[in-house]
Amino acid sequence: MKKVLIFLIIILFSNLLLSQEYRTENNIHYYDEKTNKSDAYINERCVLDIYIPKNVKNFPTVIWFHGGGLTGGQKEIPEELKNKGIAVIGVNYRLSPKVNAPKYIEDAAAATAWVFKNIKNYGGSEDLIFISGHSAGGYLAIMVGLDKSYLNKYGIDANKFAGIIPFSGQMISHFTTRKEKGIDELDARIDEMAPLHFIRSDAPPLLLITGDREKELLGRYEENAYMARMMKLKGHKDTTLYELQGFDHGGMAQPAFPLLLNEIKRIEKLKRK
Repeated sequence: MKKVLIFLIIILFSNLLLSQEYRTENNIHYYDEKTNKSDAYINERCVLDIYIPKNVKNFPTVIWFHGGGLTGGQKEIPEELKNKGIAVIGVNYRLSPKVNAPKYIEDAAAATAWVFKNIKNYGGSEDLIFISGHSAGGYLAIMVGLDKSYLNKYGIDANKFAGIIPFSGQMISHFTTRKEKGIDELDARIDEMAPLHFIRSDAPPLLLITGDREKELLGRYEENAYMARMMKLKGHKDTTLYELQGFDHGGMAQPAFPLLLNEIKRIEKLKRK
């Protein structure tokens, strides 16, 4: 009888989520008007889309950065995150070689600042903002989340994030930032462009997800494993690493989305106790 009741509750909850209405707004500029007018590429590229649940208050929000090696790709609202009772913000940012580091990180921070300053107007909670993305997007997410200087410019403490959840992001300097400097992509560097340079014990919860170490790009699992170890040695109490065995760099995203959603539920429950 208890199992039947639990099953019915799950079905009811799922139906409520599916029946929830959402609205979208596209191509919102996240820099101010003066900045947009000063640079045609910023005006063209630095926009975001929002996907927001209707008639709901204090919902969680995921800021999502697309992949593409910092040289390509387009903003997206992942299908796996739709109809889940959360808001999703899909962000475009400037790309190399039209700009070099740290311009695309600065764009990611500007978009993030826009979310912190505006999500409450849409009904979202400022205390439940998660930053995420796949590959290059994961790199941008963790750079903005760990290097506090990018958000300090906007008067925002990066510790306000509810969670940092990069999918297969680089933890050493990104291979594109190295290419811009004439450094080989296999010449590992930990410098001011590397998330590993900014490990700290007071960071928000960190969930690192990669594909299979034998199928991933350029030691991506090992970079994330080293990040997890160093964060723990630094004294960070909430770092978790998942290796999705059998999945390559591109394929790991699909099974990673449920892990992201579970993390949102876990943290939301902790914050609302």
